[in-house]
Amino acid sequence: MQQLIQNYKTGKMELVDIPIPHCGSNSVLVKNIASLVSIGTERSIIDLGKKSLLGKAKARPDLVKRFLDKAKKEGFVKTFYEALGRLDTPTPLGYSSAGIVVEVGKSVHKFSIGDRVACIGAGYASHAEYVVVPENLCCRIPEGVDFEEAAFGMLGIIALHGIRCANLTFGERIAVIGLGLLGLLTVQILKSYGCVVVGFDIDPSKVELAKGLGIDLAVTDIDEFKNITEKYTEGYGADAVIITAATKSDEPIHLAVDIARFRGRVVVVGVVDIHPNRNEMWHKEVEIIVSKAAGPGSLDPIYENKGIDYPIGYVRWTENRNLKEFLRLVAEKKVKLKPLITHRVSIKDSLTLYENILNNKGGPYVGVLIEYESREEAEEEKKEKEETLYIEGQNQFVNPLVTKPVLGVIGAGLFGKALLLPALSKIPNITLDTISTTKGINADHIAKKYLFKKITTNYKEIYESQHINSVIILTPHSLHAKMVIEALKTYKHIFVEKPLCINEEELKEIAETYKDLAQKPFLMVGYNRRFSPHSQRVKEMIMNRKDPMMIHYRVNAGFVPVDHWVHSEEEGGNRIIGEICHFVDLMIYFTDSFPIKIFAERVSGNNQTIINDDNVSILIKFSDGSIGNIFYSASGDKAFSRERVEIYSEGKTITIEDFKESKFWFSGKRSNFKTFNQEMGYKEELHHFVNVITGKEKPKISFQEIYKSTLAVFKINESLRLGRYVKL
Repeated sequence: MQQLIQNYKTGKMELVDIPIPHCGSNSVLVKNIASLVSIGTERSIIDLGKKSLLGKAKARPDLVKRFLDKAKKEGFVKTFYEALGRLDTPTPLGYSSAGIVVEVGKSVHKFSIGDRVACIGAGYASHAEYVVVPENLCCRIPEGVDFEEAAFGMLGIIALHGIRCANLTFGERIAVIGLGLLGLLTVQILKSYGCVVVGFDIDPSKVELAKGLGIDLAVTDIDEFKNITEKYTEGYGADAVIITAATKSDEPIHLAVDIARFRGRVVVVGVVDIHPNRNEMWHKEVEIIVSKAAGPGSLDPIYENKGIDYPIGYVRWTENRNLKEFLRLVAEKKVKLKPLITHRVSIKDSLTLYENILNNKGGPYVGVLIEYESREEAEEEKKEKEETLYIEGQNQFVNPLVTKPVLGVIGAGLFGKALLLPALSKIPNITLDTISTTKGINADHIAKKYLFKKITTNYKEIYESQHINSVIILTPHSLHAKMVIEALKTYKHIFVEKPLCINEEELKEIAETYKDLAQKPFLMVGYNRRFSPHSQRVKEMIMNRKDPMMIHYRVNAGFVPVDHWVHSEEEGGNRIIGEICHFVDLMIYFTDSFPIKIFAERVSGNNQTIINDDNVSILIKFSDGSIGNIFYSASGDKAFSRERVEIYSEGKTITIEDFKESKFWFSGKRSNFKTFNQEMGYKEELHHFVNVITGKEKPKISFQEIYKSTLAVFKINESLRLGRYVKL
C-alpha cells in the first residue's frame, strides 16, 4: 500500500510502498477512501522537520529542556544518540480520515466488516491506503454523510472541544479570531447551537466564505471588528472569544482580551503566542483556556490504545462522543463541509500537493482531501452517488393532486379478483373507469361485478385516456416493468402489485425514467404488510428506537411444483423476487434504514421434490446496524402458521403471528393485539394510495424504499449464485 511519511532528521517527505499494517485485538483495519490535510498543523510539522538540528532546537526549546534533563541523568552521548534515533524514525502524516472496515480485532465488538467509519488520531488516521485505528478513535458514519465529509472528523472535534472549553450558555455572543478551516467549522457549530457569532480574519476570501456559512458578521479590519463586537454585545463585550488563528504573533491574544466582557473567557484553539497584558486581564478578570486537541481521552494511551472509555456520568464529552456529535451535525446539514473543499488529489499526487502548499502555490487552500480509490472505483462511487441523489429526491411526487381519482385497472387474475378488486370497489369517491384484461369475457364479467364504465383488451387505451389519472397494474410479474414505464411517461399515478420488476436491467430503466420526469406521479408497489394494523402497532412500539434491532422473519411458504410459472425467470422471476420482496420491505419499514449487505444460503437438494431456491436462509445487514434474518421454507406443513415475525430491540420482544395476533413483551409485562381476521394490509394500502394522490395523506412509502427493496432481492439471488455476501 502507499503511505505519506516524513523523516524528521532530514525533513524529507516520501510516498512509500509498504505492507498493509497488522490489525491488533483492540483495533480495526480500515481501507481509506479520503483523508483531510490539516494545513496549519501539518505545515508546521513539515517546516520543523526541514530545519537543521540547531533550528529544531530553537523552534522547540521545551524539547531541548527535556533533552538536557535526561542527559544529566543518563549521560549526554547516550541521550544524544537516542534523540537522533527518534528523529530518524519515519513519521506518518495526517490524523483525520474516513473509509471502510476490512478487518476487526478480536476484542472489538462495535464494528463489523463493511462498516463505513470516520477515523481520528495522529499516527492512526494517516494519509495511507490502509490504517489501523483503535476502536475509541473511530465511529460509524451516519446516513446522509459521505466519506469526504466524514474525513473532516478530527478538525471538527478540535473545533467542538474548543467550544466546550468556553463553557457557553444559551444565547451567548461569541467572537472568533481566525476564519481558516478550524475557524469556519467553529462558526458553523456555534451557529447550530444558537449562538450569535462575529468573526475576524485578514483574508477577505475567508471572510466571504464565513458569511456564506451563516456567521452573523465577519470583517477584515481590526477596528471594525472591535466595533461590531461592541454592537452585537450591546457594549458588554463578547461572552467568549475563540482563537483559531495560526501565527507567531501575540496580537490575537491582546485582541481577544480587549473585546471580551468582564469575566469573559478566551479559548486558544489555534497556535498563537500567549503573552497577554496582565493589567488588562486583571481589570476584566478574563479567563484564558488552552484547548487540548479533541477532548478528554486525547493522547491518553489507556483510552486511545486499550479502548477503555471514561464513564459518561463523569466525563460527558470524550473525543469519541465529540466525533459522533460532530457527524450528527453534518448529517442534519447544520454543518456544511462541501463549500470548504478547495482541493482533491490522489495519494499518488500528494507530494506535489505538499510542495505547492509549502511554496504557497495553487491556493487558497482550505479543505484539502487526499483520495485513495482507483479511477474505476471512483467512477463507480460517483455513479452510485448520482443514483442515490436522484433516488432520494423521489420520496415525494410533485405531480398536481387529483380531486377525484379516475382509475384504469390492468389485469384481473385470481389474486386481483380475490383480494384487491373487492377492496378497491369499497373505496368511496373514486371512479372505476376502465378494466383491461387479455380476454374480453373476463373483462366484461369484472366490469359488471364492480361497475366499471368501460372494458378493453388493449391496456394502452388506459394510458391514452385523457381523463384517467391513475392506474392499477395487476398483471403477471414479467409485464410490470414495461407497464410501469409506459404509465410513468403518461404521468399517471401508479399502484403496481409486487414485484416492481424481475431483473436489475428493468429496475435501472424504471429509475432512469422516473428521474427524467419533470413532474413525478406517485408510484407505489403493493407491499401490503407494512400497512397491516399489526405492523402499525409494532411501529408505534419501536418509534423512538435508538439502538439497532434484530428481526427474525420465518415463512412457511408451502411447496410449489418446479414447473409452476413462479419459478420461470422470464415470467415470474422466482419466489425470491416475487415474494421475499415483501419481507425485505417490512424490515426496511421497521428499521427505517436500508440493506447494505446480504448473505444467502440455500439447501442442496434434487430441485424436484425440494426446490432449492424455495428453501433459503437470508441474512441482511442494515445501514443503522440492525440485522434481519429471513428463514423461508417451502418444505413445511401448510397446516402450520405461515408467517411469524420476531423483533428484539431495547428490552422489547415483539411477535406477529400470521397477522392475526401480535404480542409485546416489555419490563416483564405482556400485552396482546388481536384481529378477528387475518389483516394483511390489502385494503389499507389501497386506501393509502387514493389518499396520497388526493392530498389527504403523505406517502408512507418512498421511491427510494421501493428501489432498495427491489435491488435487495436481486442481490439475494446474486449471493446464492456467488456463495458469498454481496453489498448493495
